Amino acid sequence: MDAADAPPAMTAEATIAPVSEAVSEADGLSPVPDEHRRPGRPRSERADRAIIEATLSLFAESGPAGLCIEKVAARAGVGKATIYRRWPGKEDLLLEAITWLKKPLPEPRGRSVREDLVVVLQALCEQFADPRQTREFALLLGEGAKYPRLIAQYLETVIEPRRAVIRMVLRRGVATGELREDTDVDAAMFMLAGAVLARSRYSSDPVEPGYAGRIVDELLSGLAAR
Repeated sequence: MDAADAPPAMTAEATIAPVSEAVSEADGLSPVPDEHRRPGRPRSERADRAIIEATLSLFAESGPAGLCIEKVAARAGVGKATIYRRWPGKEDLLLEAITWLKKPLPEPRGRSVREDLVVVLQALCEQFADPRQTREFALLLGEGAKYPRLIAQYLETVIEPRRAVIRMVLRRGVATGELREDTDVDAAMFMLAGAVLARSRYSSDPVEPGYAGRIVDELLSGLAAR
């Protein structure tokens, strides 16, 4: 752990009075439930949001290696002790911050496989249009070997729920007869999601309207029941 990440020494004053924060905890927001919270003043949802947002912002700029509690505290406008009361260190902080990256996909209506897939892929295109999210994804993949807990958390909380929605639509298509009975659902799911990711990550041009529909139509031309 970097020197800047070392928990601050507890002084007599620190044990009596909580560290003052630029983010007010008397803001009328409900305290965040935390069964492991140490005794003291209630946690502030606004302070938590500021800390998580600062963590994700710094992570997108410099990756996990360049992230430290001191920088997070300065950007969030809180004291280092405020962060350490919530998280033991930067990896634990990042693990929770990753869960905030989850953005639910729209609920498929079930009227047709094509319609549902286009809606889902369009939502993915819009999410990956955010350059910070693309940067975070690239950093997580690149640092996966060094930080296996981080990549596992990202896959579980962000990536797998997206895959599950696409799989559900494809399986429903097989059940309704819109897709072939021998459709390889996982392979099709990776083709669809991969086409969005590759287009967003490896092209400097924005994803044009209609791209999601073209992906779906190209895939369905091979999967459609005959």
